[in-house]
Amino acid sequence: MHKFKVLDLFAGVGGLSYGFAHDDNFEIVAANELLSDMAQAYSLNHPTVKMYNCDIKDFGLTNLTKDLKIKKGDIDLIVGGPPCQAFSTVGKRLIDDPRGQLFQEYYRVLEELNPKVFLFENVKGLLSMQKGELLKTILSLFESLGYKVKYEVLNSADYGVPQIRERVIIIGTKLKQDFDYPKPTHGKDLKPYLPLSEAISDLPFIKSNEESFEYSSKPNNEFQKLMRLNAPKKLMNHNAPKNNDKLVQLMECLPDGGTPEDAPEELRPKSGFKNTYCRLWWERPAPTITRNLSTPSSSRCIHPKAPRPLTTREGARIQCFPDDYIFYGSRSSKNLQIGNAVPTFLSIALKDSIKQHLKQTKKPSNEH
Repeated sequence: MHKFKVLDLFAGVGGLSYGFAHDDNFEIVAANELLSDMAQAYSLNHPTVKMYNCDIKDFGLTNLTKDLKIKKGDIDLIVGGPPCQAFSTVGKRLIDDPRGQLFQEYYRVLEELNPKVFLFENVKGLLSMQKGELLKTILSLFESLGYKVKYEVLNSADYGVPQIRERVIIIGTKLKQDFDYPKPTHGKDLKPYLPLSEAISDLPFIKSNEESFEYSSKPNNEFQKLMRLNAPKKLMNHNAPKNNDKLVQLMECLPDGGTPEDAPEELRPKSGFKNTYCRLWWERPAPTITRNLSTPSSSRCIHPKAPRPLTTREGARIQCFPDDYIFYGSRSSKNLQIGNAVPTFLSIALKDSIKQHLKQTKKPSNEH
């Protein structure tokens, strides 16, 4: 069977390419990732993929030809989301941040390899950067290589992810047919959004500084069954950081979805933003989780029922990584791997649309 060859840039831990890695129609031949713990985690989950753990500036067709005999035109699809710190609405927007220029490296690799299709993912903040000029620049760069380019903002919750997480998805194609984005499966008039409870209710409600290796129940629903399909005997990465007593007291008195305003005055933190030190909702999808998913002083990440922030395992569930998926390094390193990822369900939806697009052969039309 012919397999479409995929190159994974800015690969992270493999969220964006997850769908392609788990479909026999595709073969991920190589990946590039700068951070060594991320690259290590990626390789543990994708042992057959050639990993280039280096700056993308030092990576390109030359390496692929030398190591894998890949020539221009051999790769069918490039996927990748350049790190978005410079574009993100959360961080300070530094136009002159060199990380913001990583899209130019993506463009260079596109030019060197000339795949049929590419998938470029980024934060929603990209739309408003430089009053929209940055997005225009990126699109016109891609168009200059002969790609038909379109973009949409997709919300992961619309595809069964227990999290509201919006991302800009740019697709470029050299094929005649138009690319169709995946249709939402959840939302208004469709299946209801997946609440946090459906994602994590089988994980023990441990307290601050506790750890558990046992599930608290059998899978309660289809989502949990799927996450536990090939799960190891021991539950991994389900440990809570040690928080100080005053913070634990504050967390104990927060109601579902509560904020420090709901706590007695003497427990309220002296500083923080509107959505810091806040509890999540049990029966709603989580808001966008970040690398700080275990840090109560960061954006809303306190467990709806336990007096502690989310564990690494709960973060992985919210991003739809199955329980046998391996993360590597310290807690903060693992949380970065999870917080930076694209939810696997969104990847699967995109993979299905791209597969359909690559497999379609249009009858010649009568247009002039």
